Amino acid sequence: MDFPEELYYSKDHEWAKIEGNIVIVGITDYAQDALGDIVFLELPPVGTETQVHVPFATIESVKSVSDVYSPVTGKIVEVNDAITDAPEVINQDPYGEGWMVKIEMNNPDEIKDLISAEEYQKSTEE
Repeated sequence: MDFPEELYYSKDHEWAKIEGNIVIVGITDYAQDALGDIVFLELPPVGTETQVHVPFATIESVKSVSDVYSPVTGKIVEVNDAITDAPEVINQDPYGEGWMVKIEMNNPDEIKDLISAEEYQKSTEE
């Protein structure tokens, strides 16, 4: 299991990479492993407003259908359309080519509610 140190994590199993006022979001290696083979992904269009802890996408695997929750409040400014055509990329590279959306944050203080790689890893072991 991979837990990159430079990322922030939510307890809902999303990762967040902060680049200025933009947050790149995807699901964690732990989440993709628990889901199994991902077969379908529904992402929102650019311009969609997100709310922290509210689902913004749906991910379907051979095992189940799950919501993907926003780690921050803001507006989606970019969507990774490549993974809607090839959702298995999330299984292969969840922290790289498997990113889902880029969100322009409304409230950078919400980052304080996310946890470190070490804290996230501990939470997955409990």
